[in-house]
Amino acid sequence: MFISEHFVFKIKRMKHFDFLIVGAGIFGVTAAVALLKRKYKVGILDPGPVPHPLAASTDISKVVRMEYGADREYMDMVAECIDGWHAWNEQFGDTLYHETGFLMLCRQPVEAGLNQFEAASYENLLLKGYHPVRLDANALRAGFPAFNPDVYPEAFFNPKAGFAESGRVVRALAEYAIQLGADIFEGQTAGSFNQSGGRVTGVFTREGDYFEAGHTVVCAGAYTPYLFSELMPNMRITGHPVFHLKPSRPELFAAPLFSVFTADISNTGWYGFPSHPREKVVKIANHGIGVELHPERDERVVTEQDVFLFRQFLRESLPALANDPIVFTRRCLYNDTLDGHFWIDRHPALAGLTVAAGGSGHALKMAPVLGDMIASVAEGGGHKWSARHRWRSLTSDTKQAEEARFKLQ
Repeated sequence: MFISEHFVFKIKRMKHFDFLIVGAGIFGVTAAVALLKRKYKVGILDPGPVPHPLAASTDISKVVRMEYGADREYMDMVAECIDGWHAWNEQFGDTLYHETGFLMLCRQPVEAGLNQFEAASYENLLLKGYHPVRLDANALRAGFPAFNPDVYPEAFFNPKAGFAESGRVVRALAEYAIQLGADIFEGQTAGSFNQSGGRVTGVFTREGDYFEAGHTVVCAGAYTPYLFSELMPNMRITGHPVFHLKPSRPELFAAPLFSVFTADISNTGWYGFPSHPREKVVKIANHGIGVELHPERDERVVTEQDVFLFRQFLRESLPALANDPIVFTRRCLYNDTLDGHFWIDRHPALAGLTVAAGGSGHALKMAPVLGDMIASVAEGGGHKWSARHRWRSLTSDTKQAEEARFKLQ
């Protein structure tokens, strides 16, 4: 991982950056923009292309929702982010964020005690002055006719939520970073780090180049624990099935009759999106325990068992989609920290090095605040949201904190 400085003369030298960012996913591009606005010279390395097709922040859409069960800090973070998403829509002159609302479906009455995530989310929205709507089966049938009300006797709908076109968001932010003066080097894969006197001074790439930096910020997603073996006990790399369907009855799956939804998610893992405005597909995925994968050695494929469980879910919950064609699948790779919180901090033993990773399947919604948090921490300061994301010791007994996460207890 680390190489002493006397080997550098053998490698082609590149120009020096104040901050060198490893990875151009959502952590990397937001950090770059924030640092550029602070007038630093910034370089970004990525295997490319940007957005990278295998990055967690790629794909056509990601959920933006305040609902985090009992966790009011994450709720407040996303509330701030939603304002930021609207600001980005205005800044870029493009609808990257679609406020379609968020529907939480329950397979049993909340009083049964099996939907703590939904109940706590609803109560906290009310406490914060928002106006979620509680729906019974009849109201669900009237407002969202694609769902089977016999399966979901209760639901909650919050109009202040939606989805971001994730791949397009990363591309827009990367282009903005270039406008602000960033150098993005596609086709450059971080291999090891140069250090001298306890300080990281640059990055060697697998392609044979060397990039010097005053400070290096590693935003390498699922590759992070393979670059820093000391993080391996604190992180799991997990793959989760994603499906795109072509609806035969598209009128049922467009807003406002269909919104971003979770279907008893803490007990099933299923969530999805309305028909995509450009791709014209309905995306549905599972936010659960996943399968542990190596980011390079293992195939990221959706299995026959995944498809079987997905079709079973459709038959029960969304019968109008049950026989519609699956036109695309992927296995989205999460960098899961054991506690489900991000990992954003300076390295405790090496100067000139910050790690910003551990998205745990819920980072992209936080994009409007992530960059400022990473930049503040990399500069050596703090941020109002950064305390829980600091470098920390986790054990095999650590509990995953996100209440929406199916079977990760």
